[in-house]
Amino acid sequence: MNLFSLAGKVAVITGGGSGIGLATARRFVAAGARVTIANRSDSTTLAKEMGATYVRTDVSVESQ
Repeated sequence: MNLFSLAGKVAVITGGGSGIGLATARRFVAAGARVTIANRSDSTTLAKEMGATYVRTDVSVESQ
């Protein structure tokens, strides 16, 4: 029994290419969310491996 379900939800994880962001992205995907990783470094392969999508962005740049 899964007590933590995000089925039907969408999550954007900033900094999802490593550390806490990566762990969060993996957990959210496992819980059924559609996840987009927003990261400065190319995380395309990582996102594909976990079933997420990747958007190159730097959240410290307001225009992005």
